Amino acid sequence: MTSTTRPVRTPEEAAAHRRDVLLPLTGLLMALFVGVLSSTIVSNALPRILGDLGGTQAEYTWVVSASLLAMTASTPIWGKLADLYSKKLLVQAAIGIFLIGSLLCGLAVSTGQLIGFRVLQGLGMGGLQALTQVVIAAIITPRERGRYMGYLSGIMSIAVVGGPLLGGIIVDSPLGWRWCFFVGVPLAALSLLVLQRTLNVPTPVRADGERPSIDYLGATLIAAAVSALLLWTSLAGKQFGWASPTSFGLIGAGLVLLVGAIVVERRAKDPVVPPFLFRDRTVVLATVASLFVGVAMFGSTIFLSQYFQLARGASATEAGLLTLPMIVGMFGASNVAGQLITRTGVWKRYLVGGAVSLTAGLSLGAAVISSTAPYWLVAVAMALVGIGVGTTQQNLVLAVQNTVALRHMGAASSTVTFFRSLGGSAGVAGLGALLASVVGSRTAAGLAEAGVDGGAAVGGGQVPHLADLPEPVRSIVMESYGHATSMIFLVAAPLAFLALLAILALREVPLRDTLDIEKPADPAAGAPATTPAPPTGPVLHGFVRADGAPAGGAVLTVLDVTGDEVGRTRADADGHYRICVATGIVSTVYRWEGRPAARRVTVGADGLRLDVDLSDGTRTAGTTRTTDGHPGRHELVSVIEAPERERTGADRG
Repeated sequence: MTSTTRPVRTPEEAAAHRRDVLLPLTGLLMALFVGVLSSTIVSNALPRILGDLGGTQAEYTWVVSASLLAMTASTPIWGKLADLYSKKLLVQAAIGIFLIGSLLCGLAVSTGQLIGFRVLQGLGMGGLQALTQVVIAAIITPRERGRYMGYLSGIMSIAVVGGPLLGGIIVDSPLGWRWCFFVGVPLAALSLLVLQRTLNVPTPVRADGERPSIDYLGATLIAAAVSALLLWTSLAGKQFGWASPTSFGLIGAGLVLLVGAIVVERRAKDPVVPPFLFRDRTVVLATVASLFVGVAMFGSTIFLSQYFQLARGASATEAGLLTLPMIVGMFGASNVAGQLITRTGVWKRYLVGGAVSLTAGLSLGAAVISSTAPYWLVAVAMALVGIGVGTTQQNLVLAVQNTVALRHMGAASSTVTFFRSLGGSAGVAGLGALLASVVGSRTAAGLAEAGVDGGAAVGGGQVPHLADLPEPVRSIVMESYGHATSMIFLVAAPLAFLALLAILALREVPLRDTLDIEKPADPAAGAPATTPAPPTGPVLHGFVRADGAPAGGAVLTVLDVTGDEVGRTRADADGHYRICVATGIVSTVYRWEGRPAARRVTVGADGLRLDVDLSDGTRTAGTTRTTDGHPGRHELVSVIEAPERERTGADRG
């Protein structure tokens, strides 16, 4: 079992550590916010956009699907690249692609151009979603990560639910719909500047010394398979029938490509999605839960704005304001759960509580939502859904990150994110088709029963304009949309329950205090990452610095009096290390970016604090304290006194 003992820091060290994390995190969250916002802000603006550009109903669907498809298909590829190349450079590239795509979308003069530029925007969004979590995992230990995952979940929740509100305000203002794309550009540019100045994350270095290779064939097959299946879920029922030859062709192509991708990934040297990840119980269950959470979350919440406008007669701006209970629930729950997870080191109880809340909220919504339901009942249902989403979506990623080695963090994190996005895409398409079907049939039945001719205003599957409808037709349409929305919640509730079952089956592993597990998994052997039980004994801990800055990732090897290795660990991002050792005299050998140093110390029963500042010389300067504050005995030793095997091999740990 992983130790849950938290690093010991002075108030000054804790403040410095928090500052070093919050500055780059601010840039990451700004970029992620505008990326997620861009996918929801156009929901209320699309009718106006397509009207100005002369678009058709088919092009309406493609404007929505293009960015979603590109984002989902590219997510695992971005994650794998983060395991091979500079995370900082990749984040900057993703922001740059998104920024250029947003500018071009705002300048588009035809729907064809807009669809193409939305693909570019989606590629950047896929990178932002995958890389934000990977970078956080590279600079923050899992034990502390819960708090920051809360910030991440809160920002995403506000962007998902608040996007339609902002889009409605922009469309109703003199700015015009083009500012739905321009509004995020300054914030994206600012995030790029902040990350350039503050983000410092190590570039992956292969232990075997070989240059990283990219599995181009696997990446192509995965992207093609996902694209085929997403095209089917997005366009079936709109541009072709669910049981048409086109549907069967897309399903067949997607499955064949998926099988091909699995075969290629099992044989690839550096697979995009390492197959051994799915031999780990936590990864499999968290992925399944994320899939169903994605369906329930996106599939239910994305239609709430339409419900308030078409079933309750609210304006676009009012519809956004009416969803505030969900926003508050998401933001509050994600931050409270994150703080509690960081404080306690346990996470499963909060995932279980979130899944229960999500299931209850969807079930309540299915029971009460209608065109005439009291708003407070709908608000309670939305708040429960918000609480459920806020405590599950990012903490499922945290559970996976806690079980895998740092070298596979990008692939593992992006896999969970990918399945959540895949579930969301399928949920939006499938539940959207259900809504259209229920609205059409119920409206037709209501008009026939009332003996009223709805005319072209409610025909052709078009979204009606309530203000243009005569009163009898208007009431029937509003009732139909209210009933259809309750049906969406009714279908989503069992899916949330399936997510709950998957979460209940998770085996809780307390969050570790180190960035990497002590013994990374061997992909060649197909073994998942495991963390050995920590030894008992006095604690040797402290900070490793070089030239006054934290030496994150520095390797510490502990030797006994005979020169045999008795322990090894790595310093975390802020240079802090912690390891259990036996009492008596031990030698400590430090290595960081080619700078080795060694020290012989005497460890008492109370443990020892040893701070080291590496320099280019063969001796180090520092302070040594026992854990109760009394000076400890130590003597500096030359690096050349360390055993030859340690001088040449410690860096490979």
